[in-house]
Amino acid sequence: MKRFLKNITRKESGNAIVLMTLAMGVVLILAGLVIDGGHLFMSKSHLQKTANAAALSGAQEIVNDQASVDAVVTQVLDSHGETESLRQSTVENNQELHVELEKDVPLFFSSILGIENILVNVDAKAGLNPMGEAKGVVPLGVDESVPLNYGETYQLKVDAGDSTAGNFGVLALEGPGAKSYEESLTHGFDENLNVGDIINTQTGNIAGPTRNGVDYRVSNCPDGEVTQRDCSRIMLVIVYKPYSQSSNQLKSVEITGFAYFYINEPMGKNDDSISGIFIKRAGAGTAGGESTPDRGAYAIRLVE
Repeated sequence: MKRFLKNITRKESGNAIVLMTLAMGVVLILAGLVIDGGHLFMSKSHLQKTANAAALSGAQEIVNDQASVDAVVTQVLDSHGETESLRQSTVENNQELHVELEKDVPLFFSSILGIENILVNVDAKAGLNPMGEAKGVVPLGVDESVPLNYGETYQLKVDAGDSTAGNFGVLALEGPGAKSYEESLTHGFDENLNVGDIINTQTGNIAGPTRNGVDYRVSNCPDGEVTQRDCSRIMLVIVYKPYSQSSNQLKSVEITGFAYFYINEPMGKNDDSISGIFIKRAGAGTAGGESTPDRGAYAIRLVE
């Protein structure tokens, strides 16, 4: 009897060791799968963020050319260490940039099961949308009835007589922390402005402050080009429609959109207008609704 009990005890002890060994193996495999799964998730998340950044940054150059788009996309990918992951970078309908990345992600514990790596593919689209909200606007506006022929020279009238009537207007940007007219023209308005906002026109003699602001902008970007991202010659101006008028004087306007204006040259002492061209450009701002007119000023957002 004693021998029989000893044999049973030995068998149970042996079975327990086998079961514990199997259990430990299963736990290790599960732990390995969890680690590989986490690594795969982090790799895909990084790749998606990189694709988003490349699409958002590259889309700003759609208004220029494919070469400019490609240069920005390459720069973003390089900064994220994903230059070799690019599968395609394509501009669609002159409005959207489609970036697709692909990468083999190596696995660790899953290699025991014969799975060495997994191919991860992500894509992102970013598009141009007419700007509906903007910051850094200058106190100058153009009536929405004026057709904007991009690259053609326009004269924005700013003398006292023409500043409150006609197709161009000088505006009073007011609100919390508002600056003077000259400061707003020189550095841009600090507050956000939206399509639908009502803005008063500027009164008084502003020829001198206008020359000062324009000369400052030109001198700070003497050799600037329309494609230069940080050139101070490029101003974001308001597109408006008349809102309130008394006799022959326009009292206030309603914002209907935004446009970019590039200053051609400094103003002379006797000049009563700013010479420049309207350009298409993407900048910092928020996209407007579907009814926001396209006046060449765009905000960038991801397309789902």
